[in-house]
Amino acid sequence: MIPNNDYSSYFLLNFGCFKKKSYLCASFLIKNVFATMTKTRKIINDPVFGFLSIPDGVLFQILQHPYVQRLNRIRQLGLSFFVYPGAMHSRFLHSLGAMHLMHEAITSLREKGVDISENEATAAMAAILLHDVGHGPFSHVFEEAGMLSGDMSHEDISLMMMEQIRDWFDLYNDIPNGKEIMDLAIAIFKDEYSKHFLHQLISSQLDVDRLDYLCRDSFFCGVTEGSVASARILKMMNVKDGRLVVEAKGIYSVEKFLVARRLMYWQVYLHHTSVAAEQVLIRILKRAKYLYNSGLHLFCSPALGYFLSNDSDQCDLLKYYAQLDDSDLLSAIKVWINCEDKVLSQLCQCFTNRQLFKGKLLDAPLTPAEREALCQQYAQRFGVSTAEAEYFFVEHISTSNTYSEKGEAIDILYKDGSVRDIADASEMLNMETLTYKPQKRYLFKL
Repeated sequence: MIPNNDYSSYFLLNFGCFKKKSYLCASFLIKNVFATMTKTRKIINDPVFGFLSIPDGVLFQILQHPYVQRLNRIRQLGLSFFVYPGAMHSRFLHSLGAMHLMHEAITSLREKGVDISENEATAAMAAILLHDVGHGPFSHVFEEAGMLSGDMSHEDISLMMMEQIRDWFDLYNDIPNGKEIMDLAIAIFKDEYSKHFLHQLISSQLDVDRLDYLCRDSFFCGVTEGSVASARILKMMNVKDGRLVVEAKGIYSVEKFLVARRLMYWQVYLHHTSVAAEQVLIRILKRAKYLYNSGLHLFCSPALGYFLSNDSDQCDLLKYYAQLDDSDLLSAIKVWINCEDKVLSQLCQCFTNRQLFKGKLLDAPLTPAEREALCQQYAQRFGVSTAEAEYFFVEHISTSNTYSEKGEAIDILYKDGSVRDIADASEMLNMETLTYKPQKRYLFKL
């Protein structure tokens, strides 16, 4: 929470470059920025969906918040650019696209007589705009490297940031319904609001998040197999007994969506080279964290240093997380190439120069003897201990499923009013096919 409701100091501390003596000047500036934002409407040219309109008021002000602007500096696809050089789009662009699709979905549902108030519509769009706000640098890598304490995830941080944005609105009474809409957005995001279908549009097995990232990621990667008929699916959506359904005439588009998702996972998200790059970066962060806490001075931004340290005050987590993006890691890695530690230096050279781990498919887990042989090999090659040699190889399992029978079903609505799970309704796909969870076991090594 913001200490003592001192929002101007909070803004200065977290996002400003002013000195404390400029407190009053900063307060005046902030209020004038808000006043300007209430009079502004933006049109953004999106390469995937065309011109996106950002409404006046609450949504535009959320868009201008430093938490959201930070997403401009975080790549949507993490390290996929090592395989697909065009995959440089940001999480900010994805969030905009998902918000646009939410608007289209709500418009379509209203045309079919579904009751959605203006506040509910705005809150749902705010919730999807902020659904990824808590992502760390390079997508999920930051979490997998153990940089967040305990069981904390980026979803937890997203919720914390949404609550802070709500408090941010609460200060300025001249912003109509800001706090009220954010309270509603948080309730929808947490699935605590009575209209469950609004949460389903944000998080389910057929939501606007997935519809955007499949269209967007396939576009920027040049992988046409991932393209889905998002407009058709949204037009076919309806609500039955408070739950989201798809009208039967849209079943083929849903089947295409499920197939496209499976293809995109294996062709893009779990591409072995992308996974290899992630494993190198994870080992860089783990080694840097070990060295940092062993007393070795490492060049890094204050934000990155906070997460490398084991002694950081958890009260400052959000402050430093909000300052962290891809550039913190990239700039540090370039400098660490010259680190006195052989392991960190070698890994950073490999990452920077795209000399990544090579992947080999395994039929069975490595035996202790095989692991020991690899340790001896890399210890001799790089002049390090056998314990340090383990940084240069990793056994990893990639897995994905198209559809989860434990999750909320994608329901198909028929003209007689009956509803069937897509796994039962589809002539092409059945539950066994949809829920099959293939695994690929790799040995990644330098």
